[in-house]
Amino acid sequence: MRTSPSPEPVRLTGRGALLTTARAALAAGDSVMLTGEPGIGRSTLLAELLDATLPGTANGTADAAGGGRVAAGLVLRCAPVEGEAHLPYLGLMDLFSEVDDSAFDGLDGGEREALRGALHRVGGGQARGGGRGYHDGGFGEGCRAVRGGDELSLRVAVLKVFTALCARGPVVVAVDDVQWLDRPTAEVLAFVARRARRLPLTTMATLRTPHTDGSPFGFGPVLTLAVPPMTERETAELLAAHVEGPAWPRPLVSRLHTAAAGNPYVTLELARALGGRPDPSGPLPVPRGLRDQLLARLTPLSPEARHTLLAASAAARPTVQLLRRAGQDNALADLHEAVRHGVVAPIPHGGAVRFTQPLLPVVLYEEAAAAARRRAHAALAEAAADDPVERAHHLASLTPGWDAETAAALADAADAARRRGAPATAARLGQLAADRTPLGDPAADAELRLTAAEDAVAAGDYPLARRIAHDVLGESSRPADRVRAWIVVLDSCGQAMAEVADVFPQALEDARDDPGLLAQLHYRLSWRAWIVEGSAAQAHAHSARSAVLSREAGDRRTELFALTQQAALEFYLGRPAAEATLAQALAGPQDPRVLFDHNGPVFLKHRRHLLHDRLDDARTELRALVYTVRHRGSAESLCQCLSGLAQVEIHRGRCERALDLAHQSLRVTEQGGLSQGPAWYAVALAEAAGGCPDRALSAAERARRHSEDDDDQLFLPRALHAEGHVRLLRGEAAAAVDALQRVRLLELGQGQGDPAVRRWQADLAEALVRVGSTDEAAQLVAETRQQATRLGRRGILAVLDRAAALITEDRGDPDTAAAQLHDALRRLAALPYPLEEGRTHLALGQVHARRGDPRAARDALTAAVRLFTRTGARPWLALASAELDRLTATAAPTLPSPGPWSTPLTTIERRVATLVAQGASNRQTAATLVVSVKTVEAALTRAYRKLGVRSRVDLARVVMDPTAQSPHG
Repeated sequence: MRTSPSPEPVRLTGRGALLTTARAALAAGDSVMLTGEPGIGRSTLLAELLDATLPGTANGTADAAGGGRVAAGLVLRCAPVEGEAHLPYLGLMDLFSEVDDSAFDGLDGGEREALRGALHRVGGGQARGGGRGYHDGGFGEGCRAVRGGDELSLRVAVLKVFTALCARGPVVVAVDDVQWLDRPTAEVLAFVARRARRLPLTTMATLRTPHTDGSPFGFGPVLTLAVPPMTERETAELLAAHVEGPAWPRPLVSRLHTAAAGNPYVTLELARALGGRPDPSGPLPVPRGLRDQLLARLTPLSPEARHTLLAASAAARPTVQLLRRAGQDNALADLHEAVRHGVVAPIPHGGAVRFTQPLLPVVLYEEAAAAARRRAHAALAEAAADDPVERAHHLASLTPGWDAETAAALADAADAARRRGAPATAARLGQLAADRTPLGDPAADAELRLTAAEDAVAAGDYPLARRIAHDVLGESSRPADRVRAWIVVLDSCGQAMAEVADVFPQALEDARDDPGLLAQLHYRLSWRAWIVEGSAAQAHAHSARSAVLSREAGDRRTELFALTQQAALEFYLGRPAAEATLAQALAGPQDPRVLFDHNGPVFLKHRRHLLHDRLDDARTELRALVYTVRHRGSAESLCQCLSGLAQVEIHRGRCERALDLAHQSLRVTEQGGLSQGPAWYAVALAEAAGGCPDRALSAAERARRHSEDDDDQLFLPRALHAEGHVRLLRGEAAAAVDALQRVRLLELGQGQGDPAVRRWQADLAEALVRVGSTDEAAQLVAETRQQATRLGRRGILAVLDRAAALITEDRGDPDTAAAQLHDALRRLAALPYPLEEGRTHLALGQVHARRGDPRAARDALTAAVRLFTRTGARPWLALASAELDRLTATAAPTLPSPGPWSTPLTTIERRVATLVAQGASNRQTAATLVVSVKTVEAALTRAYRKLGVRSRVDLARVVMDPTAQSPHG
C-alpha cells in the first residue's frame, strides 16, 4: 500500500463526479488528497466531504451518490497557514485540540511527557472544550522538551494515541493546505502512517499546486484528485447563488467562465467588479486585489523570465519561435522556469505558449510601462513578418489613430483569419480596420463593419454582432447596407426569432423591389414561418420564393440556402419532390460557406440518409462536416453537427460516444451564447440511451423550457418528444402520454407527412397502451404505418410492429403478440438499430413472462441484456436486468434441492455474476454498476468460490440455467 499520494492526480470533468469518487474512496477506507491552484475550491470541497463524514449529519451514514458508509467516529482537523509553517508541532497541537488526556492513559511516563511537551499542555491539561492549556512561555519550551528527550518516544506516543482513538471508531485526519504543515508534525504523521495500515485511520487533505517540497503524508492508499475547474453551468449557478441582481446573460457567463478558467474565487471577484452588468462583449474589469494576487505569482521568477512573459502577453498567438525572433534568445529556458512555478502550461511540441490563468497575461500587460509595451510590439511586429494576422495585431497597437496603411493591413489580416477558420479573430481585426479607416469613405467603412459583424455571428459573439449592426443602421442610408445589417440582427437571434418580429417590416421596406435583397429576407421569413408560426407549408412557400428571386439576382449563395430549406420542408411534409430539390442544392457551382453550414445541403444529406436507414452513410457525412466546421464554420453549425452526430450514434448503438458528442454540443452552445434548446435535446436523448434517466429528464425539461422561452415551434416538438421518451423509460406512462400528445398536435399542425423525420409515434403508441388507451394507440399505428409504407420507411415499420404487438397483447392475445414481436425482430435484424432491437427483445421477454413461459422469457431478456451491454445502453440494461432478476426470483422456489454450489450470493455478487455471464467484461460491468473494477473483480472471485465454478463459461452455464449443476461441484 502507498503511504503518499499517487504521483498523477485523477482528473474529473465535474465537481459532482469528484465528490462521488472521493466518497467512494473514503467508504473503502482509502485516504483522499484534493489538489489545485489557489481559489479553485479545495477547501470548500473538503468541508463538504467532512460534512458527510461527521457523525449525526444528514450525509454521515450513507451517501447515495458515493454508494457507501463514510461516517467517522472522530475527525481531527487542522488548517495550517504559510506564516506559521516554521512553528514546530503547531499542526499536531491543532489536530489533538479535541483529544483530552484520557487518550494518553496507555502511554508510559517518557512517552506522555514527550507528547505533552510537544502539545504545550500544562500538567493534567485537557483538550479544547475541557480547558486546553498552553505553556505561558510560548512555543520554545515545548519544543525544547521534545528535543531534550527522546524524539522516538514522541512518535511512538502519537502512534499509541491514534491506536487508542481508532479502537473507539474510525478516525479521519483532515488537513487543509497540507503544504503549510510544519515539518516536525509532518514527520510524526508520516511515521504513524507507515505503521497504521490496519487501523481505521484515513486522511482528507488539500494541497495547493504547484508545490514541489516533497510528498505529503497519507494514511493507507491515497487517492489524489485534481479539483477540476467549474463547468460553465457551475459558473452560472455560482453567480446566481452569490451575486445579487437579475439573471446573468449567457454570453457574459461564458466570458466570465473563460476569463477565470473555471476558478470560483476569480469568477466572483470579476463578477463583483462588473457592478451593473455591462455589455457582454465589453471589457472585464480586474479589481486591484485580484491584480495583486495574480502578479504575486510572478514574484519567484527571474527578471529575464518576467521580460519574456511580457513579450508573450503582448502577442496574439505567442510561440517559442516567435519570442526568439523577437529578441528573447533564452525564451525556452525562461518559459520552463515559468512552467515550474505554475505560471505557464507545459510547452507542447509546437511551441505554443499558454498562461495557466487567462487573466495573468492581461494584468501583466496592463501593469507594464507604456514604453515597455511599445518595445515588445515593435519587436514582435518585425518578428511576425510572415504572419499577417500576428503582424496586424501589433501594428494596431503601435498605431492607435486613423491610418490608411494600418487599416489595409488589418483588413488583409481579417481575411487571412477568416480563411484560417478563426471568425472571432477576423471580427476583432475587422473592427480595428474600420476604426482606423480615415473619414471620407462611408461605403468602405460600412463594408468593413458589416463583414466584422458577420464574422462575429459565425463566431457566436451575438452581442458584438448586434452592436456593430445597429451602429451601421444608425449611420448608413444605403438599402444594401441596411438590409445586410438587419440580416445580422436576424441571424444573431438564433432560435428566438419571435423576439425580432418587428425587424422584418423595416427590412422589407429598406429592400424595396431589389430581388437580391428580397431573396435573403424571404429565406429568413421561411425560418420565421416554421419556428414562430409553426407552419411548414408557409415556410415552404417563402423558401421557394427565395430560390426564384436569388436565381434572378444571380445570388448563388442564397439560392443554395433556399433550395436546402425547400428540400428539408418537402421531406418533412412527405412530398416526393424533396429528392429532386436536394439534388439541385447539391449540384454545382457550390459556395463553401453554404456547403459546410448546418443549413446547407450536406447537412441535409445526412438527414436523407437517416430517412432511408443508412446510418453509416449519415455518420460519414457528419464526421467530415464536423471536421471542416471545427476549422472553418460557425459555432452554431458546429453545435448542430455535433448534436446530429450524437443522434446518429444513438441509433447505431454507440451510447458512450453519443454522450460525449451531445455534451460537446452543449459546451459549444454555452460558450457561444446560442439558444440552448437543441443542445439540451441531444443531451436528453444521449442520457436516456446511455447515461442516467434522471439527468435525461432534467435535460429534456431544460430543452422544453428553452424552446418555450424562445417561442420555438420547430424545436419544441423535439424537446417534448425527448421528455415523453424519457418518462416512458422511467415508467411514467401518463406523463409520457401528456408530452407525446403535445408532440402529435404540434406536428399535425405543422403538417408533418413523413414519420421518419421525427420518430415519436411508437413511443406514444406504447405509452397509450400502458394507460389503457389501446384503441387510440391502434389508430395511431395504422395512420403512421400508412405514411411509412407509402414512403418506404422500413425502420419506422419495424418499431411500429413492436407497438402493434403490445396492442395485440393488451387486447387479450399474448400468443399472437409474441409472434408479432418475433416478426419485428426479423425486420430489425436487417436494419442498423441495435437499441430498437434490444427494446423489442425486452418487450418479448415481458410478454413471454406474462404468458407463463419463463424459459422463453429468460432467453429474450438475456438477448436484450447482451445487446444493451454491448451498446452501453445503461438505462435500458437496468430495466432488462431488473426483469431478469424478477424472473429468476419468481422461478427460485421451483428449483430442485440445492447442491453444494448454491450458497446465496449477495446482491452485488449476483449482479456482477449475471452481467459477466451475459458476456460483459469486468470494465463494462464496473461501468454499468457504477463501481470500481477492483470491486467487480472481488465480487466475481467470491461468486466463483460460492458457485464452485472456475471459468466464465461455467459461470454462464450456472447463472443462465439455474437447474444446472456446477461442473466442479
